[in-house]
Amino acid sequence: MNQNKRLSRSILYSIIAVTSLWCLKSAEILFGLNLSFMGLVPLDLMGILGIITAPLVHGSLEHIFNNTFAILILASFLYYGYPKSWWKVLCLVWILSGIGVWIFARQANHIGASGITHGLFFFLFVASIFRRDKSSVAIMMIAFLLYGGMTMTIFPREEGISFEYHFFGALAGVVAALIWRNSDPKPAVKRYEWEQDSSENNIEIGDEWEVDASTELEDKPRLH
Repeated sequence: MNQNKRLSRSILYSIIAVTSLWCLKSAEILFGLNLSFMGLVPLDLMGILGIITAPLVHGSLEHIFNNTFAILILASFLYYGYPKSWWKVLCLVWILSGIGVWIFARQANHIGASGITHGLFFFLFVASIFRRDKSSVAIMMIAFLLYGGMTMTIFPREEGISFEYHFFGALAGVVAALIWRNSDPKPAVKRYEWEQDSSENNIEIGDEWEVDASTELEDKPRLH
């Protein structure tokens, strides 16, 4: 796939995803809907539904706004850099982070897409460490410059923030990177003409450089 076309698609898909979240939040506000039933409640049978639906719900405009740019940028990077494995990574992060929260998190109603964003960031970060190609490293450096703080938000900081979603999202991203880090081919390395045939550039060295050891020793002064 052409790189420019892939970049355009990655941005388009990310915009569609963010637009869907904003449409849901707008409907909740305009029609006075109560979408708390879509949240993830740990160890609650009804809360199992939240494994799928919780990332779609946000508690406030500030909450969804904070996740908007992270989704736009990180999801675009994921699709652009890993066009073959992006959907598998996204599904694993989505499901595994939700399962982790449902089993181990505090008793509360966990909502928001921040677990997804943390999973995408940690996938990009860990995958680049193993791949070490120019594309993945460049993506990781930009992502780390913008969202390197996610490495700290997986720990408890504020009572009203689900650090559990952050933590299990990050863990799912690491697992996805270990599984699918090599699913996408690395970009071809550009080689210059002088690198094409190294054998032609080898310099033949004869015996002229050799020095008669006995002659060399005779010329040296003796120490005793």
